Amino acid sequence: MPSKRLSVVVTRRLPEAVETRLTELFDVRLRDDDTPMTRAELAAAMQDTDVLVPTVTDTIDAGLIGQAGERLRLIASFGAGVDHIDVATARSRGILVSNTPGVVTEDTADMTLALMLSVTRRIPEGLSTMQAGDWTGWAPTAFLGGRLGGRRLGILGMGRIGTAVARRARAFGMQIHYHNRRRLRPEAEAAVEATYWDSLDQMVARMDILSVNCPHTPSTFHLLNARRLKLMKPSAVIVNTSRGEVIDENALARMLKSGELAGAGLDVYEHGTDVNPDLRALPNVVLLPHMGSATLEGRIEMGEKVLLNVKTFADGHRPPDQVVPSML
Repeated sequence: MPSKRLSVVVTRRLPEAVETRLTELFDVRLRDDDTPMTRAELAAAMQDTDVLVPTVTDTIDAGLIGQAGERLRLIASFGAGVDHIDVATARSRGILVSNTPGVVTEDTADMTLALMLSVTRRIPEGLSTMQAGDWTGWAPTAFLGGRLGGRRLGILGMGRIGTAVARRARAFGMQIHYHNRRRLRPEAEAAVEATYWDSLDQMVARMDILSVNCPHTPSTFHLLNARRLKLMKPSAVIVNTSRGEVIDENALARMLKSGELAGAGLDVYEHGTDVNPDLRALPNVVLLPHMGSATLEGRIEMGEKVLLNVKTFADGHRPPDQVVPSML
């Protein structure tokens, strides 16, 4: 690597501590406002920088990578997911890709349980009643929900976050079931008393709550399609804090509206901010604006990983969180 400081472009506003440290170490261009770059702005940025630091709101596809200048050698994404980056095309151009795995695990698992409680205990309905000033007092049959204890929780994707969800759910007395590309080691299963299902169809048909914790890949797109959703019990609840594309959102909305499913807690959506209007109108649905990993501590830790990846690359070594196509 040359001795002069690396040129780094950051596409969104990051926590102040992270931006300050980046500025100290590299020749950085920061974003003035917290809006996503346009495609033209991304293309221009990729023309004359050594490192791009994008986020999940930036789609770095083959077309953009094809326009990248010869200087660009690292895409150090601020976030764990990399489905917004064409990793294979980047690799073919000699551009490394890194991410920030692990740091969002506990925060996202916390939010998953919060959504389960919100849906099953009808928390938003109680909140809106209080905010509207409509509460007339306690009643034995008012706002009746259901307890988590004793329910069967099916976890779709038993990676870091799925396992963290399982640990929390066990503390609530839930029965843990999971479907994964690969079965966990016996000791990992035993730690959360989890039952493995090789057949996703058979698992979803028996669960009371289904938690989506798998990444979005070509093989997981609409993994929960209309056919599979119809296998679920009418009393079942779906929670998704992973990627919206895993669920056929229109099919989910139809089933929730018709009473074929009891409820849903969603933090991510198939078409980004373009959320199915039926979902917005249903009282048995809790919608959040992609808040799963939104803690100050988590964002700073993500920034520290970006810093480490870029600094390691600047020193002539492989970034510790490099992503390669075979991992996806």
